[in-house]
Amino acid sequence: MTPDTLITPEKIFLDGKTFIPAEQLPIPEWPCVVSERQQPTLTVKDDDLFLVTDTMGNISGCSLNDGSPSMGLFCCDTRFLSRLELQIDGRSPVLLSSTAEKGFSLSVLCTNPRVEERLKADSVGIRRELVLNGALFEELEVSNFSTTTVSFELSLSFDADYVDLFEVRGFGREKRGKILRLLESTHEDVPSTVVDGAKLSEVQSSREESLTLAYQGLDGLVMESRIQFQYRQPDYFKGYTAVWQLELASHETQKLGYRVNMLTNNKSSSTVNAAVTLVQAKAAELMEEQHWVQQITRISSDKSIFNRVVERAEQDMYLLRQSFGKHKTVSAGVPWFSTLFGRDSLITASQTLMLNPQIAKETLTLLAAFQGKAEDEWREEEPGKILHELRLGEMARCQEIPHTPYYGTVDATPLWLMLYAEYYAWTNDKETIEQLWPNALAAMEWIDHHTKETGYLSYYRKSKRGLTNQGWKDSGDCIVDSKGNLAHGSIALCEVQAYVYAAKTRLAEIARMRKRLDLVERWQEEARELKVRFNKDFWIEDQDFCALALDGEGNQADSITSNPGHCLHLGIFTPEKAYSVAERLRAPDMFNGWGIRTLSSLSPAYNPMGYHIGSVWPHDNSLIAIGLRSLGLIDQALELFQGLFDMTNQQPYQRPPELFCGYELNGDNAPVHYPVACTPQAWATGSIFQLLQMVVNLVPDAQNNCLRIIDPALPESINRLSLHNLRVGPTILDLEFERSGSTTACRVIKKRGNLRVVIEA
Repeated sequence: MTPDTLITPEKIFLDGKTFIPAEQLPIPEWPCVVSERQQPTLTVKDDDLFLVTDTMGNISGCSLNDGSPSMGLFCCDTRFLSRLELQIDGRSPVLLSSTAEKGFSLSVLCTNPRVEERLKADSVGIRRELVLNGALFEELEVSNFSTTTVSFELSLSFDADYVDLFEVRGFGREKRGKILRLLESTHEDVPSTVVDGAKLSEVQSSREESLTLAYQGLDGLVMESRIQFQYRQPDYFKGYTAVWQLELASHETQKLGYRVNMLTNNKSSSTVNAAVTLVQAKAAELMEEQHWVQQITRISSDKSIFNRVVERAEQDMYLLRQSFGKHKTVSAGVPWFSTLFGRDSLITASQTLMLNPQIAKETLTLLAAFQGKAEDEWREEEPGKILHELRLGEMARCQEIPHTPYYGTVDATPLWLMLYAEYYAWTNDKETIEQLWPNALAAMEWIDHHTKETGYLSYYRKSKRGLTNQGWKDSGDCIVDSKGNLAHGSIALCEVQAYVYAAKTRLAEIARMRKRLDLVERWQEEARELKVRFNKDFWIEDQDFCALALDGEGNQADSITSNPGHCLHLGIFTPEKAYSVAERLRAPDMFNGWGIRTLSSLSPAYNPMGYHIGSVWPHDNSLIAIGLRSLGLIDQALELFQGLFDMTNQQPYQRPPELFCGYELNGDNAPVHYPVACTPQAWATGSIFQLLQMVVNLVPDAQNNCLRIIDPALPESINRLSLHNLRVGPTILDLEFERSGSTTACRVIKKRGNLRVVIEA
């Protein structure tokens, strides 16, 4: 103690300062907050199953109120596991590495923390592998890397809340069903439900070889998660936690494992026949993926970084395929939209015609099967209308949401007609065109019925649980004017009118093939009249740009948005207006360096983190890029191509996200992640192939046995590009493109069929 320090029972004097015990003068506290930051996650998918875990491979007791409510094992819009947690002696392992690169499986390498004096840190290695194939499989290899024998407990905790995916997304419910427990015997006098001869009750019990978690929904269906252990049975259970008491000699490895089957009323919830073991599950997945690869166009270049993006996109299109009855098409995205959508599936199928026209065929056929047949205000169903979204969870089954399916979309119907014509141009599949012709007529009748009054196709919500906005920008705050005010009433979006124009002009050509000259003349005339009206009513004279929409009173929503970019390649603009839109979209308030924003940064409503009011969407930009290319603005289109590929190269697994924030590229900063973007996501993945189609500029005409390749143009980042196994009609082609300076040459390397290939420089 220094001489200038004086201590009394109540005070301390030190260097001119006086200190007293803290309890005598408490300081007001500013409370700590719990972070709402999204945890990093790993995502795997197989057909109608998907799993979202943290980077340890755990689902750590997630709930609807924590920071990562989207974690879990899901099937049929229901969470069948809400907890899957690995512990060592009641402690979390230490993560070393993890990856979900394969898409249908994830692997984790971790080690132990220090456990008192008996288990040194980093002496035990644990390798986890989780695989989806009609069920969830996990294998754990536990290895002792120390020089002495070690003993410890390893546990896996399970739970299932069976919440509907809409609950996870924030939709509230007044009541839910009840969690059930499996009894060992069936004579106990408690309320119970009998399923497959076993009694399920609210009384909890455990079995030696398996665990069963169960739930009875409000509709009476009983859902189960049956967990069967493999290799070595747990030594004991504590509730829904399986515990192994392990003793490992130096450098000894033991293997543990389990399988989770998901059932509804004792039948598999998944449409996929589950494998028996993890090894079989991996083999089945790899075999199916290899079959997929043999069917698609294989794309490669002289740049490995570009090839990684393309290979990832090819794999993700495989992963996103999902079974719906006897058909299989792409689901929209994981985790929120892992189901059938109208708009998303149609745009994705159009984007990937160069990759595999079969996707388009399945999409057209499946959506035709669900085409509206009756007037239903709750579901917004109408005869001829194409659906928006199909859901299978408890909330849909109990009519708490109208998604059985829900038809609240204004653009899916004209998009279906556009894809119908595009598919024919690529395949000359007259059988499918003939089969779906009644559906095409019904879709066009729906459009005509809804354009009679104003001449424009518009939307207005009818269902109390439906969407307020029903175009591709369907969030509640995105249809705004130049002052940031929301549009009201029946809304006619600019791009939807372009879709109608394209549907009529393209379908007229199919009608000509079918010798329906009455329809040819009618649809062509209606398209011409629409074009005249559109260029007059939607044009903002003082901005020299196209309005986002017309509101219920015919007033322009005159904000500067990306939507008019969808119109560029469809021919609805006069040439001078098309070039004006193209130029305006590339101004600094719209183009952020990687892509074009959804809304101008000069708008009062702009928010770079807004879902549709300032963010950047890859699919939006790929549609704009093909529009720029159609106007001969090749350099501008290639600038978008390069920006989007640069962005994608900086994403995990080189996978384009659903969207990213609109902050501008400034020096070496990375694209800013949107917190809850889906990944993988269908039309973001499809944008890779649409951008490639823009670069090589293939114009198929399978009906006339011809493929035109018009002025192909590789970006400066690629010197050579090859397409193998490209299908146009019955012909299979191999093409090679090579750039020399500003010129790109094309050669036909191999051809199996008699297709005429015309290369136009």
